[in-house]
Amino acid sequence: MQRQEEYVLRTVEERGVRFIRLWFTDILGFLKSFAITPAELESAFTNGMRFDGSAIDGFSRDQESDMLAQPDPTTFQILPWRHGDAGVARMFCDIVRPNGQSFTGDPRWVLRRNLNRARNLGYTFYVGPEVEYFYFADSGPDPQILDRGGYFDLTPLDVAQEYRRSTIVALERLGIPVESSHHEVSPSQHEIDLRHTDALTMADNLVTTRLAVKEVAMERDIYATFMPKPLEGHDGSGLHLHLSLFQGDDNAFHDEEGEDYLSETARAFAAGLLRHGREITALTNQWVNSYKRLVSGFDAPVLSTWDRTNQAAVVRVPTTGGSRPGATRIEYRAPDPACNPYLALSVILAAGLTGIEEGYRLRNESTAERLPTTLSEALDAMESSALVKDALGDHVFEWFLRNKRREWRRYEHHVSRFELEQYLPVL
Repeated sequence: MQRQEEYVLRTVEERGVRFIRLWFTDILGFLKSFAITPAELESAFTNGMRFDGSAIDGFSRDQESDMLAQPDPTTFQILPWRHGDAGVARMFCDIVRPNGQSFTGDPRWVLRRNLNRARNLGYTFYVGPEVEYFYFADSGPDPQILDRGGYFDLTPLDVAQEYRRSTIVALERLGIPVESSHHEVSPSQHEIDLRHTDALTMADNLVTTRLAVKEVAMERDIYATFMPKPLEGHDGSGLHLHLSLFQGDDNAFHDEEGEDYLSETARAFAAGLLRHGREITALTNQWVNSYKRLVSGFDAPVLSTWDRTNQAAVVRVPTTGGSRPGATRIEYRAPDPACNPYLALSVILAAGLTGIEEGYRLRNESTAERLPTTLSEALDAMESSALVKDALGDHVFEWFLRNKRREWRRYEHHVSRFELEQYLPVL
């Protein structure tokens, strides 16, 4: 770590970096940031940078307002959307209290704690996401699409090819490798697939990707959104996660003799996701709008079951042919790209590890539970879950429930356009 800090200090000086933005997220996953100058950087590494935690929703009470942002030097990157100006860089931070203790309301710490659980069992958790999103003309309440392209289209219908290309260039300058990108099924919908890496790095990468997509769109006077279901009658945006556990250099999910080349470890992990799927959905799909996506007829998962090809199954086993043991994985299809990736990956990992520790069996079920159909239903399942409470810790668990219950109450009081158009003229 000291060597990495020295690299950051040297790079800041050599590249003429004038400001370093310290990044972290609140409990809902919204990116927070404040800037320091190079003169403060060495002290920030040693002592952290103080800020008012009571100003961050969900962090602390007024009487516990002092917090420290401890920059992680391994996340240092110069921001690429300054039109060639190398004057601004960023680092993700861990949040600690003035006494040096980790702050239990920090989503990055929550994920670290769950990764430590995996590490104690001998595993490293790897994630490869498919990130879907939409481009619109602006952020107004009536989305104006930019194209009428479809899945994999490479025609004049896909006018946003250049936006995707510019976004990929920005991501690669930020040290985030991209495997592929393409137009998705819905009009103005796009997908960028990130190369798999360890879960903490991937959570940081997902937060960065959301910002990069929006920054590139703003530079071109359009708007990008990760809202799960912005267009009625079309597919919503998912965050399909390809998951695997490694033991050293060996993929613990691969078994040359296993059905679908899946090891018993992989099958138990998948069984854990299925058994606890309803309990963790509030974290993987955390908004009222998330449940407009999780409906039949739009290639979205609705059932807590697994399959090789069925798009309605929440767990899918991609076909790898067994020729590449490192590629054996399971795909978890429920999450959407508006989740807090630190918390979503925490509960996903907790469910899978519980399946391994408890020896869950993966069976071909003729019937399966349906995923929650509303945020309220998902919160009920979460609230009764000892697994989720343990994975998140008391602070995040209780605050998240309170915040989301308030959101649901606001939604219940809302009179929608559907109701006005359907009922006002005739009732």
